[in-house]
Amino acid sequence: MNYKKELLDNIDKIHTTELGIGRIKKNLNLETNDVVKICVELIKDEKSIVTKKGKNYYIIINNKELTVNSSSFTIITAHLKKK
Repeated sequence: MNYKKELLDNIDKIHTTELGIGRIKKNLNLETNDVVKICVELIKDEKSIVTKKGKNYYIIINNKELTVNSSSFTIITAHLKKK
């Protein structure tokens, strides 16, 4: 299955919670509250790799990993990966 296409087909549904904003902002060292826009740009990047384990999509791009719930399209968290 092409999980990236599935995610891109539903890109307009991607959102996060207030807690998610704080968590993503902190974990990715972001200055903006518009974390959804940044995450969507990362997902759309041609270099991003999307996998699915259980109920979540995992998007890896450069040194970042995003976790998105596959049924609600909620961005749960994001992390910087150790190089």
